[in-house]
Amino acid sequence: MLILSARSQMAIGILLVSIMIITRSHHFASIHYMADASWAIFFLAGVYLRSAWPLFGFFVLSWWLDFAATNWGGVSDYCLTPAYIFLLPAYASLWLAGRWYTKRHQFVPSTLMTLSIGAIVGLTLCGLFSSGGFYFFSGHIAETSFNDFGDQFIKYFPLYIETFVFYLGIAVVMHTLFTLISQQLSPRNTTN
Repeated sequence: MLILSARSQMAIGILLVSIMIITRSHHFASIHYMADASWAIFFLAGVYLRSAWPLFGFFVLSWWLDFAATNWGGVSDYCLTPAYIFLLPAYASLWLAGRWYTKRHQFVPSTLMTLSIGAIVGLTLCGLFSSGGFYFFSGHIAETSFNDFGDQFIKYFPLYIETFVFYLGIAVVMHTLFTLISQQLSPRNTTN
């Protein structure tokens, strides 16, 4: 099980907030923008932050950033429909998948399999809630069908997976480095 000090959790929380602020306005990367890290942030918040309050805080932050981007940043409000509410269970799925993983975490290579299972389940549920909510309830799709939704899901979901894996990979590398450094600096590893 992964247990972090309050200080470490605070530092990670500030880092995750900063990344969300920097990346939130665009879903996919371009020459001028980094891809939206929100999905990875909700998962990582579940992994690293013990309290459920950050989940609520990240919901509010994501809503405020979307509101600011559409009202003052020139970003289209195309996605701000009644279906926006489906982001709550979508993001909660990622957070819960992160919580599930952190209870099983061990600093051994086999933890990557557990991490992968948690990420796949969280990603799939998040994708189904967010894309399905938009497809069926946004009012932008005149005639909906499960077949057409499946085609759209298969078309766009890999882009979200790619972005998620990119940010999760960075987090895994950073986690590994910090763990190895802290193990080297721990008092039991020093000789007198």
